[in-house]
Amino acid sequence: MAKLKTLLLHPDPLVRRDLRRALSDAGFLQVLGEAVTAFEAMELIEAIPYGALFIGLDLPGGVNGLELAQMLSGRKNKPALVFLAASESHAYAAFEQGATDYLLWPAPEERIQKTLAKLSEFKARFREVPMPEKWSEAAPQTAFDDGPWPGEDDKTVSVPLEDDEQEHFLSALKQAWDTNQARTPEIEKLAVSQDGRMFLVPYGQIVFVEAYEDYSYVHTASQKYLTSYRVKYLEERLAPHRFFRVHRKYLVNLDMVTEIASLPGSNFMLRTAGRTRIELPISRRRIASLKQVLGF
Repeated sequence: MAKLKTLLLHPDPLVRRDLRRALSDAGFLQVLGEAVTAFEAMELIEAIPYGALFIGLDLPGGVNGLELAQMLSGRKNKPALVFLAASESHAYAAFEQGATDYLLWPAPEERIQKTLAKLSEFKARFREVPMPEKWSEAAPQTAFDDGPWPGEDDKTVSVPLEDDEQEHFLSALKQAWDTNQARTPEIEKLAVSQDGRMFLVPYGQIVFVEAYEDYSYVHTASQKYLTSYRVKYLEERLAPHRFFRVHRKYLVNLDMVTEIASLPGSNFMLRTAGRTRIELPISRRRIASLKQVLGF
């Protein structure tokens, strides 16, 4: 049975060490990461579907534990929040933010057991985001193998574009393919997790992002990863790297537009790379602009 993935967030390494020891015998928990600041915690939370957070109130970096809890409040599958504090002065505010428990630290063993009992009850209700289906039983040659795509796994998604969206898209495509513009060095990477392993996917290898409830699938040419990032967050993060939101569900890497196809009715399709291809229809009256963008 899957364990409740747990993050320890506290600026004091001794507190994190003692807390890890206190949780070591809880068979339903898996401590999977430590952080010092709220910003470090958010990076981990975006990459790993945590079910429980132990949070110190006073954190460096300008965002305290209560403010972090408020940032997490809008999530559909919000993790259990256990606050660690030196006094009871912030207990009311913590429970107002949906705290599962509030521990005065250091806490005696019997008090920690009460917290674990609450977390065990929470785990029974918590729905972790399902991992994506495997593309195939055979593992890829590398984490980001760009080898041939098996035909039986191919899938195409057609995304309609309204007139104003087409104009916006062509403008973005022109900007992305402008060879005179300075290119951002491809050192930026997105942290994603799969099968308990953490991968760093270079932005340039992402074909598109697909929204899934409050989460998203990140597609490369040969793999896809379920992440806890929301598409809106990734849109803001990836837009400077030539990604374009073509639909409420899809964010496309314009550098991955690989094919132009003619369709009945004098329409044209732009297609992206990958096992799942995103087709973006361009109307006949926009094709002149498209050819200009592509240098035809």
